[in-house]
Amino acid sequence: MVSLLEDTRPVTEELDVLVVGGGFAGVYALERLRALGFTVKLYEAGSEAGGVWHWNQYPGARVDTEATAYQFSDERIWKEWDWSEMFPGQEELQEYFRFVVDKLELGPEISYSTRVVAARFDTSHDQWVVESRNENTGETSLTRARFFLPMLGTGSKKLIPNIAGRDTFKGDIFHTAEWPKGYDMRGKRVAVIGTGASGVQVIQSIAPQVESMTVFQRTPSMTLPMYSAKLDHAANEELRKSYPKFFEFRNQTFGGLAYDLVYKPTAEMTDEEFTEGLEKLYAEGGLQIWLGGYADLFFDVEVSNRIYRFWRDKTRGRIKDPVLAEKLVPTEPPYPFGSKRCPLEYTYYEAFNQDNVELVDVNDNRIDHIYENGIVTADGVEREFDVIVLATGFDSFTGGLCDIDIVGTNGETFGETYANGVHTFLGRATSGFPNILFVYGPQSPSAFCNGPTCAELEGDWVIDCLVSMRERDLTRIEATPEGEKEWQQHFEEVTAATIFPLADSWYMNANVPGKKRELLAYPGGLAQYLKKNQESAENGYAGFVRT
Repeated sequence: MVSLLEDTRPVTEELDVLVVGGGFAGVYALERLRALGFTVKLYEAGSEAGGVWHWNQYPGARVDTEATAYQFSDERIWKEWDWSEMFPGQEELQEYFRFVVDKLELGPEISYSTRVVAARFDTSHDQWVVESRNENTGETSLTRARFFLPMLGTGSKKLIPNIAGRDTFKGDIFHTAEWPKGYDMRGKRVAVIGTGASGVQVIQSIAPQVESMTVFQRTPSMTLPMYSAKLDHAANEELRKSYPKFFEFRNQTFGGLAYDLVYKPTAEMTDEEFTEGLEKLYAEGGLQIWLGGYADLFFDVEVSNRIYRFWRDKTRGRIKDPVLAEKLVPTEPPYPFGSKRCPLEYTYYEAFNQDNVELVDVNDNRIDHIYENGIVTADGVEREFDVIVLATGFDSFTGGLCDIDIVGTNGETFGETYANGVHTFLGRATSGFPNILFVYGPQSPSAFCNGPTCAELEGDWVIDCLVSMRERDLTRIEATPEGEKEWQQHFEEVTAATIFPLADSWYMNANVPGKKRELLAYPGGLAQYLKKNQESAENGYAGFVRT
């Protein structure tokens, strides 16, 4: 096979910057870089912008952050866009991205249905040679770009479980991120494998429609109530008054949200004060009891257990069958509360009160194999289904990077260089891969932070860096191994103080067979993370080599 560096095909585009991925980070970077005079294009594998909101079209797909925070800070957008409710669904978010692309006239700079499949760094020109494939025609083409920004997010590579016999099933089987548009679940016999965020949303949404549903659960979710208030134009006008202050405030918080953690030590609170605070947070709904609650939750397992008992007692009464209640909301926490993401729900537990809904705990009765008509469990029982839904999550943080055949100057792909563990400097770059800068990538706050906030604030650092290089006529930037070691030491010190390593979560990469179990989202909070980034920039981008 001819190397990309020796490929004689004509180069279709030569760019200053190639952005890959049409979610919040990609769209933000494209708009800002274009305005600053860079020649820049965005390649998106999907047929529209939107990132996860383009791909995840399953029933009930809905954001778990308030819309007031889950948006661009650009006044040209928010002064005209009205949200219909506080936690909008997939279709509305997709429409939001259409509005943004049209309003900012980004269409000419976006190549849709264009999947990046490979890249090699040309050291003689300090450029990436990138191969992409048109998803409609199958044709491939080459692009040269000085800087390569993979804005792939944490959910771009689906995790498909290796269940024996999957290919023999005669019904429909698909991952939640590949849900056929408009697929009708009414009257079908359905299996749902997985009870994470997407599983919760699917289960509560389709339970009233299906003939029967069997949910295969490995680990119960600790869900929180979603109260999605409807918003008319007048309500949006009132909310707009708060946006400027929010966009100034968010970078000072742990999660880039409109609220922050409570840093008062819980040891200084009376039991009554502790419980009253939880009651208030729970009543407000959303993620507030998690990302706007007691900071001690993340560092003290006893505080986590106290909050778990509060949540348990709030939740168990909604489940009629006590045996089922113990499976869904165990008496003792199966993992520390807060060490895994808390999905939001509205009728999840009520779904299990229906006669047509069954729960199978795969810890007691694992899935043995799939056969042509359904699923066989370890006890030998055959359950027949028309549809099998794989709500099995993603190979997060690094899956998207490793899925592209990107070979660095050390001759290794990202998959190879991360084989024994991820290494970055600031979650911003990896040595051996010059001129690739991440936003919302591995070892950044990512999964602990509001996506649009990180897209913009992390994106600003990357864009300022590129402007600085242009002003100094520099053409190459690369993280140093020394910088990576320094960041890794800091990262591990912060991680060791938290409860996150106590759970086998996707935060810990524990859901992906064969991958090192390690935390890949920075747990020190957004404010501290931005400070570390700024320190590097103010010290001549210490931790990087720029030439």
